[in-house]
Amino acid sequence: MARSSSGFVAGLTAAAVAVVGFLAYQASAAAPSPAELAAKPRTPSTAPSAEASGKPKQPAKDPLALPADSGKGARVVYALKDHRVWLVDARNQVTQTFSVMPSTVSPPPGTYAVTSRSGAVRGSDGVQIEHVVRFATVQDVSIGFSAAVDGSTPEPDPAKKTGGIRMKRADGDAMWTFASIGAKVVVVA
Repeated sequence: MARSSSGFVAGLTAAAVAVVGFLAYQASAAAPSPAELAAKPRTPSTAPSAEASGKPKQPAKDPLALPADSGKGARVVYALKDHRVWLVDARNQVTQTFSVMPSTVSPPPGTYAVTSRSGAVRGSDGVQIEHVVRFATVQDVSIGFSAAVDGSTPEPDPAKKTGGIRMKRADGDAMWTFASIGAKVVVVA
């Protein structure tokens, strides 16, 4: 009985080796060659590749990066489309960036200077505001940065002509410290 059992085990072992060998052969036949792997991306993509379109792939834009067309030196940079402000020092280093809520009247892109400041006033929308830093006038509306005393940054009423670019109170404090009379303000699209 021992002989037939060892023959049976040997037969099973041989069959298992044959099956494993056959499966390995199938897998290697279906697998791409090392050259094919090097030529193709490792993850499937539904978008056309940069090589297919002939255009180089563009890196994703960092939404917090200082706009390239914003000038040099110490300045406040306000990006209209991004609703973002950067405070930039004389060495061209960003010291702070933060999001803002734009007003209903926006200044056109260009370079401005801070013309006036107010510690605390009532905004054109009726909200009590602080740290007002004005730099432009458009359609008889003064344009400036400010923070609501209650800390709110609601969207302005589109039916009203307002010029207050609102920010959080901590950001308003930073703006107040940074942007004195005559400070450069660069507005980019």
